[in-house]
Amino acid sequence: MTKVHEDRPVLPTQQDEVAAAGSELIGGPLGRHARTGGHWLSPVRVVVLVALGMFALGMVQKLPCYDWAWFRGAGSQYTHACYSDIPHLFVARGFADGLTPYFDRLPGDMEYLEYPVLTGLFMQVASWLTPGGGSMQHREQMYWMVNAGMLMACAAVIAVCVARTHRRRPWDALLLALAPAFALTATINWDLLAIALTAAAMLMWSRGRTLLFGVLIGLATAAKLYPVLLLGAVFVLCWRAGKWRAFGSAVLGAAVSWLVVNLPVMIPAWDGWKKFYTFSQERPIDFGSVWLLISQRSGNPLEDANTYATGLTLLLCAGIGVLTLTAPRRPRFAQLAFLVVAVFILANKVYSPQYVLWLIPLAALARPRWRDFLVWQAGEVVYFLGIWLYLAYTTSGDKHQGLPVEGYQLAIAAHLLTTLYLCAVVVRDVLLPDRDVVRRDGSDDPSGGVLDGAEDVFVLSDAARAPQDAAPSQGQRVEWGTAPRD
Repeated sequence: MTKVHEDRPVLPTQQDEVAAAGSELIGGPLGRHARTGGHWLSPVRVVVLVALGMFALGMVQKLPCYDWAWFRGAGSQYTHACYSDIPHLFVARGFADGLTPYFDRLPGDMEYLEYPVLTGLFMQVASWLTPGGGSMQHREQMYWMVNAGMLMACAAVIAVCVARTHRRRPWDALLLALAPAFALTATINWDLLAIALTAAAMLMWSRGRTLLFGVLIGLATAAKLYPVLLLGAVFVLCWRAGKWRAFGSAVLGAAVSWLVVNLPVMIPAWDGWKKFYTFSQERPIDFGSVWLLISQRSGNPLEDANTYATGLTLLLCAGIGVLTLTAPRRPRFAQLAFLVVAVFILANKVYSPQYVLWLIPLAALARPRWRDFLVWQAGEVVYFLGIWLYLAYTTSGDKHQGLPVEGYQLAIAAHLLTTLYLCAVVVRDVLLPDRDVVRRDGSDDPSGGVLDGAEDVFVLSDAARAPQDAAPSQGQRVEWGTAPRD
């Protein structure tokens, strides 16, 4: 593959008008004669510091709940938009009483812990680190604080991995670090554990370490279900490139690591282990989903929503597969990873506010443009505020304080439409590779690992079979899809 770029990092202020305008707050875009190397404050370190600073701001945003709202009834934590599952499940899932997840039956309506095994272990470790003395309120506060510290470490891992996945584009990770929805939702639940493992897996794939990628995806799937979808993206990309050995290595690593984590619980505590899967299947339509919007608007309870959601997910994933095999150039791995996870979210029966965290690192790699990213984030912030104000309304009785159902439906629509918008621009980049900012310098797939620069061996359209050229901003022509020569 002909190279038209140097090895120095891409500067977003020279490519993105929003980044250039935003840089005026710190002195403006970097000049052409500025030195960009040799300083201890490297781009990765800057990204990590910014991400941790935003995480800390998110913790401050939870302060009204930490001080009193979590312990004064449901309404206050909703009106202050600072709800978190963490302190409530410390008591409700038996951690405060020393019960063992999956093995000990819970006294309430939920018989066993409804989280995957690795997340359950994370919750258990946090409970071991929580001081045992004092009132129950104090213990809940300390449990949230311990979890917040562990989740902050996960946030640092995510920032490092995203910044290093595209070698020449570390500054794209600022999209993740400065994402308002990241700060607002990071400590609602334990999702950052699975996201950190997924981000590390994508970094390993970008370095060609396919087995380690699979191991990390298996561990991530043991913490949350969605990371397994990335194997589907890898499948169709490897199909087009004929890289079956790489795909087999990834699947082997994922299967082994998932089994190593799950079997010690699955065999002796089957009923507790399977609770996550049965709960996910039996769960009715819930907050934030397109199915709830349809149900509320039509008055139809949609009792078969599980079938509808599964069917729509499979249909949309099939469409992504066709897109991959017919596109004029093989899509980048980050683009396909974003699309498959977005499809899963859009078609799901429930959309909890923290699910946006699944997409933020993928969006930063798939479409590193500030304008599109901020449009999407605006919709997610609207939804974040909308769900809490709607819950405040439904729990305020005759006072009707908060957002009525019609307003909440608009918040759901904002989430759906802005997510679809970001999906649309990613699909456009796939169909028109010259619009892809990552490929404008002649790069093929910086996150692709063994796929980067590989030739196609199977395509479904004449456009994909034809040699593809692109005209980067420098005016030079670059041939994509040919193996690099030493």
